[in-house]
Amino acid sequence: MEIDKAISHPEAWNDPRSMTPLLQEKTRLSGSLDEWKALDKAKQDLRDWLTMAEDEPEKEVLEEVQRHIGILAQRLQQAELHTLLSAPEDQHPAILEIHPGAGGTEAQDWAEMLLRMYKRWCERHQFRIQLLDYLPGDEAGVKSVVLQIEGPYAYGLLKSEKGIHRLIRISPFDASGRRHTSFASVDVYPDVGQEIEIEINEEDLRIDVFRASGPGGQHVNKTSSAIRITHLPTNIVTQCQNEKSQHRNKDSAMKMLKARLYELELRKREDEKQAQYATKDSIAWGSQIRTYTMQPYRLVKDHRTNFEMGNVEAVLDGDIDGFIRNHLLETHMQRIG
Repeated sequence: MEIDKAISHPEAWNDPRSMTPLLQEKTRLSGSLDEWKALDKAKQDLRDWLTMAEDEPEKEVLEEVQRHIGILAQRLQQAELHTLLSAPEDQHPAILEIHPGAGGTEAQDWAEMLLRMYKRWCERHQFRIQLLDYLPGDEAGVKSVVLQIEGPYAYGLLKSEKGIHRLIRISPFDASGRRHTSFASVDVYPDVGQEIEIEINEEDLRIDVFRASGPGGQHVNKTSSAIRITHLPTNIVTQCQNEKSQHRNKDSAMKMLKARLYELELRKREDEKQAQYATKDSIAWGSQIRTYTMQPYRLVKDHRTNFEMGNVEAVLDGDIDGFIRNHLLETHMQRIG
């Protein structure tokens, strides 16, 4: 009610930009209200079918009872998940980066497999994906990729994916058929857009312009349109070469820089001992958050929660909600001690 009153104030729209936080909060609250209404309806529907089953315990009725139990369980799980996403930044879109570890084509192919996994996950949730930067591998896979992902609680859900992902498989690039271990890092940042002001001084930036690299042909620009921005105080580096326009590449690189600086500030507020880019784990043994094993057995295991799934194909096809939920629950339990 207070938000509606503020929005309808005669002078409210004199500064449209100032209304953005209010409109976003209204959307969030409306979504929460719709969610709880749907939960209450699912509960009432199940109660009605249970009452009917007491009087008419026929097969069709019992099947409907079972179906509505599943609907209620799904609604409860969704409500529980959103309860765990209480931080203000959880509601923001996410910027997700994937970088292969050492190992050339093998690691670059693994990075592309992760890219496909997150794309499929987004499709499952009807999230919108925008490719901010993409650098293809020399023979296969990707050298680096940056995505912007928009959807309800995108950052809150995807932040649990941050870390080193390890793959164990028989390499399709090894003629001898030997088993290989590959690593790739996933970084996730909240995309705060224009809602929060991040002050960036021009004198703190070094901006380099260069030609886009790639395997040749249409992937390589004839002019210098690729942009690399270095934030000198933090040594954070962002770059974009996905667009032909130098201006658009600069806008995307600045968007990434802003997201990284915001998360850096979040980490300082949480009194962590070191910032995101001070001492980043090496993309190698011992630092992985999750292992995807395809040979000699098939298993995906999260090393933080010990949650695991035997259907590797389903996981690589975007079925990672179980890993996300268990990590959020684990983090919540650690907080309440």
